[in-house]
Amino acid sequence: MTSLPPIERAPDRSVLRFAGPAFRAVAARRVHRLATQDPVAAQEAVLRKMVQRAAATKFGRDHGFASVKTVADFQRLVPLRRYDDFWREYWQPTFPRAENCTWPGLAPYYAMSSGTSTGVNKYLPTTPELIHSNALMMRDVMAYHAANRPGTRALRGKVMLLGGSTQLTIEAPGVQSGDLSGIELLEIGWPMRRWFFPPLHLAAIPDYEAKIDALAKAALTEDLRVIIGPPNWLMVFFDRLLAQRPGATRLVDFFPNLELLVHGGMAFAPYRARFQRLLDGSHAEFREIYAASEGFFAVADRGDGDGLRLVVDSGVFYEFVPLAELGSPNPTRHWLGTAETGIEYALAISTPAGAWSYLIGDTVRLIETRPARLFVTGRTSYVLTPFGEHIIHDQLQDALGAAARATGLEIAEYSVGPIFAPSGAVAGRHLYVVEFVAGIPSTDQLSVFAATADQRLIALNEDYARRRARDINLLGPEILAVPRGTFLDWLKTRGRIGGQIKVPRVLNDRVLLDGLEHVAVAAGGVRV
Repeated sequence: MTSLPPIERAPDRSVLRFAGPAFRAVAARRVHRLATQDPVAAQEAVLRKMVQRAAATKFGRDHGFASVKTVADFQRLVPLRRYDDFWREYWQPTFPRAENCTWPGLAPYYAMSSGTSTGVNKYLPTTPELIHSNALMMRDVMAYHAANRPGTRALRGKVMLLGGSTQLTIEAPGVQSGDLSGIELLEIGWPMRRWFFPPLHLAAIPDYEAKIDALAKAALTEDLRVIIGPPNWLMVFFDRLLAQRPGATRLVDFFPNLELLVHGGMAFAPYRARFQRLLDGSHAEFREIYAASEGFFAVADRGDGDGLRLVVDSGVFYEFVPLAELGSPNPTRHWLGTAETGIEYALAISTPAGAWSYLIGDTVRLIETRPARLFVTGRTSYVLTPFGEHIIHDQLQDALGAAARATGLEIAEYSVGPIFAPSGAVAGRHLYVVEFVAGIPSTDQLSVFAATADQRLIALNEDYARRRARDINLLGPEILAVPRGTFLDWLKTRGRIGGQIKVPRVLNDRVLLDGLEHVAVAAGGVRV
């Protein structure tokens, strides 16, 4: 276990007096630089610097980094890989000491992550350079906030980071593993530490539910100005917070000076309405980030729904692979110098932790290239295609949003998977397991919900429309409405509780879907 430093002091008034003006000046300089930035030149510089740094590593020698002069050279010499490829070829053979392997020096940490559907643990080498790169993205979050709110007083209070435990596992001398957010919280040094909540003795609590309970009680006496976290676990925290004061329904009752709520790691649409109600009466704003255990990539620089701006100069190089070509032997590989808007791409990254042309598992769609701005449309594993329908997460999200609006229902959580045809039958169907905010709706509402989602997918997806025609290949969807807390209970049965854990939106794996169905039926779910 890692040793814990003394409990932190709160920011004193002398520090606070100078912090605000200094922060606003730095933010203004950064925003000015971003306004004139050439994203293509910035990405070329990032790749060139990283390749030079890693030329003497095993990976650099294996892939001829010494001869790389251009992006085309790099893409010719370095194939696309997924995590399993890196683990088998480079990281596992010397685990737990990734030293001069895919990045210079010894990686002092492994960020532990998991596939959102499979739950298989991944060990991702994490270097000081990657942690610094992530910090630069958070600098941009605050810079955009300051530009939108010139009189910001965010640093007059504290920043809450709802993440994993700072209690890490020692894998070898000088090497520890744990949640990336816990690693980053440990790495925040003096004097910045005084601005962050929770204190390390609370952040170290390993039981995530017990930790959230403790944070909800401790936060009652804090002046939180910025709150950062994944929306699913922020909602759990806010529910526990509200329970501390019966009758309270808004965050302004707890944090009257709250300015900014930063969310990321998963789609926000299912949670948006609840967050908006919680912020009623507050002057706080939302700001989305695109982050993963492999790094931080993009920030909302404009209004809600205007996409996320790629951070192109923080040390991450981005490649874009047309989703339609992803399974081919030699897919086309674009970068910001060649990528086009409006195309569904699988995202590959190269990072200062030694992930090179690494397919992260996300799908994106560029909406601008100068500056580079995108939508995160889903996961490559979030393609619902057991019957050849090829429904991407973005379409699924759209259809469920239409169904929610048509019925006046609000979705808390959901997962979708296949129901295969019984023996002798031809057509299967989709099962939507849905947790609604107000509890289980009437069967009439659920019927309208299912029909609306079905019709919207027919309009959005030609493959789905063809398979739904006359119910020959695919029947209409089935809805299994479940009580509040069902998805949390299901995650508990799988041991999947923690800041990095997300509810999988698509469950092509019938074993996992069967497990969710079992918990749902036991909880009193209603099927229509």
